[in-house]
Amino acid sequence: MPGASRTIVFNAPIEKCYSVISDYERYPEFLPEVKKIKTANRRGNEVDVHYEAEIVKVIKYAVHIKEEKPTKVSWTFIDGEFMKNNVGGWVLEAAGEGKTRATYNIEVEVGMLVPKSVITVLVDSQLPKLLENFKKRIESAP
Repeated sequence: MPGASRTIVFNAPIEKCYSVISDYERYPEFLPEVKKIKTANRRGNEVDVHYEAEIVKVIKYAVHIKEEKPTKVSWTFIDGEFMKNNVGGWVLEAAGEGKTRATYNIEVEVGMLVPKSVITVLVDSQLPKLLENFKKRIESAP
């Protein structure tokens, strides 16, 4: 399954970073590829998140998220278009001086109709943009 892992440092305390990362329904406000989000079935620290995202074309998929406040958010695939699997998460660590080191991991398995080279390009181009958008949002939030 093609995957990627990237680490970024946010100039914000871990609690603030976690708050933005776990506020799924606000993702369309700062992630241009995310067109719509709906959460469902919240049970304590677990929730299902249904995405509508435009990545080359509009796709719909859902993941089950488990939250471990304030250091970890992880997900597993429920279902979706063009995907067979999607697992990943965030791991947050205090980095001193009010900063947070965040590691984002994702592994995606797509259907046979999507060439692996397309996924590689998307990961290489989209992942840095995604992390930069989270950085801007976290560092500008009150």
